[in-house]
Amino acid sequence: MNIREIFALNLRRLRNAKGLSQEELAHRADIHRTYVSSLERCVYSPTIDTVASLAEILDVEAFELLVSKGRSNIKNMAESSPESPSDI
Repeated sequence: MNIREIFALNLRRLRNAKGLSQEELAHRADIHRTYVSSLERCVYSPTIDTVASLAEILDVEAFELLVSKGRSNIKNMAESSPESPSDI
């Protein structure tokens, strides 16, 4: 699975978990609803600023939109490690 597919799956999963429609998410992110739909269908790749904005709205770290679900435990490892995240 490529990063665009991972992002699309995570975006849809997290949006649904928050109970947000594509329209509501788009409104909060100040983007068009069809753009959210296109992101979820892997039509477009988001900018890093869009990833950050969507992550903030979904109340997750930006990297959580970009890693496969099985690798999301990296966050837990980083939080429990005395090393800084850049050392991981």
